[in-house]
Amino acid sequence: MRLRWPWWKPGTTPPAATPPAATPPGSLLGRLGAVAAGSGPRHSPAPGGTQQVFEQRSLVAMVAVMALFGALMGRFVWLQFVQHESLRDKAEDNRIALVPVPAARGVIFGREGEVLADNLPAYNLEIVPAQTPSIDETLDTIETIIEIAPKDRRRFKQLLRESRSLDSLPLKGRLSDEEVARVSANRYRLPGVEIKARLYRTYPYGAPLAHVVGYIGRISQAEKRLLEDRDDSVNFAGSTHVGKTGLERSYQHLLHGQTGFDRVEVTAGGRISRALERIAPTAGMNLHLTLSMPLQQAAIEAFGERRGALVAIEPATGDVLAFVSRPDFDPNLFVDGIDPRSWQALMGDPDLPLLNRALRGTYPPGSTYKPFVALAALQSGKRNPHQHYRDPGYFELGGHRFRDSRPEGHGSVDLKKSIVVSSDTYYYQLAHEMGPDLIAEHVRIWGFGEPTGIDLEGESGGVLPTTRWKLERTHQRWLPGESPSIGIGQGYNAFTILQLAVATAGLANQGKVMKPRLVRRVVDPSSRQEQSFAPDILHDSGVQAQHLALVINAMQEVNQFGTAQGSFARAPYTSAGKTGTAQVIGIRQNERYDARRIAERHRDHSLYMVFAPVESPRIALAVIVENGGFGAQVAAPIARKVIDRYLLDPQGR
Repeated sequence: MRLRWPWWKPGTTPPAATPPAATPPGSLLGRLGAVAAGSGPRHSPAPGGTQQVFEQRSLVAMVAVMALFGALMGRFVWLQFVQHESLRDKAEDNRIALVPVPAARGVIFGREGEVLADNLPAYNLEIVPAQTPSIDETLDTIETIIEIAPKDRRRFKQLLRESRSLDSLPLKGRLSDEEVARVSANRYRLPGVEIKARLYRTYPYGAPLAHVVGYIGRISQAEKRLLEDRDDSVNFAGSTHVGKTGLERSYQHLLHGQTGFDRVEVTAGGRISRALERIAPTAGMNLHLTLSMPLQQAAIEAFGERRGALVAIEPATGDVLAFVSRPDFDPNLFVDGIDPRSWQALMGDPDLPLLNRALRGTYPPGSTYKPFVALAALQSGKRNPHQHYRDPGYFELGGHRFRDSRPEGHGSVDLKKSIVVSSDTYYYQLAHEMGPDLIAEHVRIWGFGEPTGIDLEGESGGVLPTTRWKLERTHQRWLPGESPSIGIGQGYNAFTILQLAVATAGLANQGKVMKPRLVRRVVDPSSRQEQSFAPDILHDSGVQAQHLALVINAMQEVNQFGTAQGSFARAPYTSAGKTGTAQVIGIRQNERYDARRIAERHRDHSLYMVFAPVESPRIALAVIVENGGFGAQVAAPIARKVIDRYLLDPQGR
């Protein structure tokens, strides 16, 4: 409808307004009407005031709208132009994801190519949380199809808390063919559930190599933090296992390889829609060891059920030929996580099968220490080969008698005879004259009292006592009565069997002490390129040739006419050795040692060290049998069997 102005007919009087209906003055409508008409006692604006208020409010609204529009336009420009590259990259990152592809772990081989640690394929039941509507419902459904152990479910929940939604998390490993078939038949009920082929670590020889090769296990939170600190967490993305002990741990950086990645496109809900590209993983390096499996097995057979350790070394190179710690355990138990029953059995075993006795066990060396003390006396000038001393069967100091193992003594004894007959009295007196500091100065060069540097982690350094060592350890001065026991390998002396074997190999190598090694070379399985490790000298003792020849000749007579003659009778090769017996508990001054009256675990340790052939040494070893008694009776026969296997059996190398 169009209105014209004026709306009445021209030339006539405008019609009078029709009065509105009466409204009660006090009513709401009445008050509103008065306000609208500009009447009322409280409102009497000037003409045109209403229009001015309206225009002011319109202006404020217009400014507010323009400001808001300007802000929106500014934000638009900021996002579309200034932040374009950054936002595009973020959008691309949200669309594209990298899924890690673990590398095959390197294989470990023995000296003659025996496979000591390998990877075998097996099927895993895994779940991708991003593709699973309800984890708990899915787990419950799976349990109606195949058996899931409570520990597997707990482990999965732990992994779920620690991982990303795109990760494929293992629920159960090493599925049987029947389990694979059951899960496959029910895949339609299990969104996000996958059966994947994985490589599992296996140790074909089992227990005999547990303390050398070691084992792998699932990555702990502490290990994850350590990897992050080393900026190596990216390379371990997708990896569930790391080396825990032995060579598996020491050479983790080589065995693990380089993780690969799949570039995949994902939906907004995190589901993988398609694969775009694969960066292939690089397999880990293969290790080739110095270890001789025939010799390792011969040593274990010789031990039987006894506790102890044995280390055999090639003197010229430092190659470890055998590395035995008894008792041992099956490393395959730890790969997927050891079950509680097996763990409790290992932890509760009083024989401590998890203890690496060759690497970490420290023992008094007993009389095997005497050749090194004799060399210290010759080098320091405290003795010469022609001096004789009376051995009445004891050494007396301050009213205390240090007794010899032979009550009647050995008569007149020089340095060579002191080794052949193992005279305690001779070394009591010698150690008293030299003192601990002078002995330590000349014995340390053989590797005693410090880690040898073997390529295994966790090696014990042992204890080579000095006056300073005792003061720092006990805040007490060294007492004169503590020195005599040092000379016979007792007292505070505590060394590993590895250290004793390294020192023995040093004697055989004319004073050059080689650093022991277990890995001879590493090989890239893809390119076949290899890296060999050259022998490394740990110490050059600097011992004079005539002194060394005297001691070696004495050790040779130990096996011919002395304490070990029974063990090496009719051997078709020459050998040089020294027996040792180390006390576990002390006995009173006037009391004689009687093994039959002492609990088995309190009896003396049996030790022996030897190398052969003397003319051109090919093997040196040290052995201890815990609580085995005299070294000549238990430890020396074990050494004889090992050396026979290595030197006389073509298959024993």
